Amino acid sequence: MRKKADLPEKTCAACRRPFTWRKKWEKNWSEVRYCSDRCRRARHSGVGRLVK
Repeated sequence: MRKKADLPEKTCAACRRPFTWRKKWEKNWSEVRYCSDRCRRARHSGVGRLVK
């Protein structure tokens, strides 16, 4: 078992926040670009970045 601190991390292409590896992304981690469906939809709609 791995600790959460040991999991790989990426930066979301929409909101620029870091997100960590999830079990559901195990087979396609190299293709994952967004941290959530909300960020993925916002990026394609041209609304702008989700930045606080």
